[in-house]
Amino acid sequence: MLNNKKVVVVLPAYNAALTLEKTWKEIPFDIVDEVVLVDDASKDNTVEVGRQLGIKHIIRHDKNKGYGGNQKSCYNKALELGGDIVIMLHPDYQYTPKLIIAMTSIIANDLYPVVFGSRILGKGALKGGMPMYKYIANRVLTATQNMLLGQKLSEYHTGYRAFSAEVLRNVDYMAANDDFVFDNEMVSQIFMKGYEIAEVTCPTKYFDEASSINFKRSAIYGLGVLRVSLQHRLHKWGLIKAKIYK
Repeated sequence: MLNNKKVVVVLPAYNAALTLEKTWKEIPFDIVDEVVLVDDASKDNTVEVGRQLGIKHIIRHDKNKGYGGNQKSCYNKALELGGDIVIMLHPDYQYTPKLIIAMTSIIANDLYPVVFGSRILGKGALKGGMPMYKYIANRVLTATQNMLLGQKLSEYHTGYRAFSAEVLRNVDYMAANDDFVFDNEMVSQIFMKGYEIAEVTCPTKYFDEASSINFKRSAIYGLGVLRVSLQHRLHKWGLIKAKIYK
């Protein structure tokens, strides 16, 4: 609990057996009440490792539902558990769990309802080994998104996010895409509802065991991001009615 608010950490996992324990050991359990592990039909023994660590809430998809589909299961379970603050943390140890305290405090003290851990603030991405082509693409996409969404985030593509339960209940994340563009559709939903997003500087690590998408998937993702951003602007102008906004 933090300020009498229940804190739930959700771990969307795919082949995270080698890094799950490292991630688990850095979670600040003095404020975290529950941890949910959702395994998206991994090919390794992620679920077994989770059980050995004593993770109480483990969901395993029989078929791979995609990154977005995994998060949907995560948030549904977190809300079912009565979480007031929900932190999405990748179990591949790319992001440090030590920032959970800072991110949670911002929401618990009613400063912002959503907090992102930004790899761009403080040059954490390049220091951590982000490939240059991904860094350049990140900057170009973020600039375009800020222009179309009318915002000033340093990064839209981080996998480290914290939400108040109110936000999760008031956006229709179940209507979002099941693949990687889910994150950007959810951001669009959040801004469309009038919520603000805070950012904290986040160091990151790129190594063999950390999850990453290849160049082809990255290109498809980039096109999806541009589609979502344009859709957001056209919906805002009343020229279209997109299904992801309830």
